[in-house]
Amino acid sequence: MKTLVAGWFSFIQMGASAGDLLTRDLVCQWLRENTKSYDVALAPPFTGGIDWHSVNPTNYERVIFVCGPFGNGPPVDDMLVRFSHCDWIGINLSMLQSLDEWNPFKLLLERDSSRTKRPDLAFLASSPPVMVVGKILIDSQPEYGDQDHHERVDQAIDKFLESREVAVLTIDTRLDQNASQSKSPAQVEALISCVDVVMTTRLHGLVLSLKNGIPAVAIDSVQHGAKLTRQADAIGWRTILSVDDLSQERLEQAFEYCISEQARSEAKECSSRARIALMEVGIEFRKYLNTSR
Repeated sequence: MKTLVAGWFSFIQMGASAGDLLTRDLVCQWLRENTKSYDVALAPPFTGGIDWHSVNPTNYERVIFVCGPFGNGPPVDDMLVRFSHCDWIGINLSMLQSLDEWNPFKLLLERDSSRTKRPDLAFLASSPPVMVVGKILIDSQPEYGDQDHHERVDQAIDKFLESREVAVLTIDTRLDQNASQSKSPAQVEALISCVDVVMTTRLHGLVLSLKNGIPAVAIDSVQHGAKLTRQADAIGWRTILSVDDLSQERLEQAFEYCISEQARSEAKECSSRARIALMEVGIEFRKYLNTSR
């Protein structure tokens, strides 16, 4: 006989959180360590489990409901009825009613209830480390013509990121209206400095990344190249791709390089070279101010 592991991830549109899934995985780990056979009840968009509505309930001897608020009502009431023959275990739950009024569990190790409170089990759960990728895309460049090229590059970037186990942080460098709620250049740079690598179609996505020592996969979405390509050439950054020959393979190669220590060193070197090269601009400007009327 099996154990059924359930939670808010077992119901459609019930707001399953990262904490819910972390607690689920921890409970599953405990079951494996004790050689207990189990299934996980999952509803879309989550995959890899079973639909608790369609399985034979007599295949299960216990149900473990993990994480979140729990009360006597829909949608859990249907599950309680369908698996009423099982021993119910509640783990990491916030009980919405007094336990004197209602407690369907044979074993309740709650997060909080009318009798006790405990730290959330997510403190015990572990997740494998993942890279954080900053995505900095330009919205449009009508001065350069065909908007289809921008959309094609954006789609290629999204497809690539969806294929990798990475956390994506969307960063907007535009400040008159900002999608990432940044209000100043310092806030934009603070976000960039938090990521491991940047993928960008913006000139300042490339510049501000390298300035902060973050390697960037830069893609020029203007056919035949424009200011982004010229800037990469000016600062000596080699990881610049073109919409003209963009492919998932090229994105993969560029990304793999940019997550290397060599790329991080090169980013810092580019930033240093750029600062040195720009010293003459300040000198020329001040010279003009001092000699003009």
